[in-house]
Amino acid sequence: MGMQWLAITFLALPLVVRAAAGGQWCYDSQDPECGPSHWKELKATCGGDKQSPVNIDRRQLHRDGGLGDILFEGYDQAPPGKWKLTNDGHTVMLSLASELASEHIAISGGGLPGRYRALQLHFHWGSPARNGSEHTLDGHQLPMELHIVHINVKYRTLAEAKGHPNGLAVLGFFFQVSDTSNTNYNTIVAGLRNISRAGDSVDLASTFRLSTLLPGASQLSGYYRYQGSLTTPDCSEVVVWTIFEEPVEIGREQLQAFVSTLHFPAVGPALLKMTNNFRPPQPLHSRKVFASRAATASGGSPRRGCCQLVTPLLLLALLGPCTITP
Repeated sequence: MGMQWLAITFLALPLVVRAAAGGQWCYDSQDPECGPSHWKELKATCGGDKQSPVNIDRRQLHRDGGLGDILFEGYDQAPPGKWKLTNDGHTVMLSLASELASEHIAISGGGLPGRYRALQLHFHWGSPARNGSEHTLDGHQLPMELHIVHINVKYRTLAEAKGHPNGLAVLGFFFQVSDTSNTNYNTIVAGLRNISRAGDSVDLASTFRLSTLLPGASQLSGYYRYQGSLTTPDCSEVVVWTIFEEPVEIGREQLQAFVSTLHFPAVGPALLKMTNNFRPPQPLHSRKVFASRAATASGGSPRRGCCQLVTPLLLLALLGPCTITP
């Protein structure tokens, strides 16, 4: 897979949007009364027919030969300037641009309906008692999920992009837990202790290559694609989702840092740990989930890591072969 970079200033925009004046949204781990099942009461879009996340059922995938390699631009360059790590009250978010940034981090190809520049990345995780990915694989939740959010280069603002069906593209990566730390995540994990409370933010000492956070370049050809929405209110149905087959490894202690360090917004004097910050899978309705041409083939040997993905869940025997229907 080729990787290129293009130097150009780009605009960072917030993705997480608070609910309209009718109330505030939250996760069930904060208060079930404002959790995901109630979001559609705050924003009708959250009850639409193209909502995310979804369950990826590998027995029901549709092969699409047009889903080839995605072109990653700027992912192999550490841009100048600073990146900001923020506890926005719902997740930890890394803003990928600043006024000094001159790199253009973008994706195209791979069946994407255009070229998309990167805005930010953020995470969803569970608790000591459960896993916390948003998308599920064959009905099973994984330990953690990374989303890298991109905006179509046709649009300059998030509001403008949300007016078009293909306005945003999000790359999703599952995590599997390892006894060994992933040193590529040390900078982010170390920054968590500086953003314990909602609203806290910190400038990272240095930027790094985004490619180091991902599986190896040769393992990025296998992915799943579908049309969906933002997974937080206002749940705009404008997202082209790409969920990668190969998981990212993260150390057990590193994952624990997310679970134990961060807090939701305080309610009175109480501080509540930021745990289980995920939206459950939404109905697929008439949509289809497509498999790239390099994704695991029916009856073939699983790609490395496919079955390993659920090993931390101790559910390998339930999943059966890691295959799809062409």
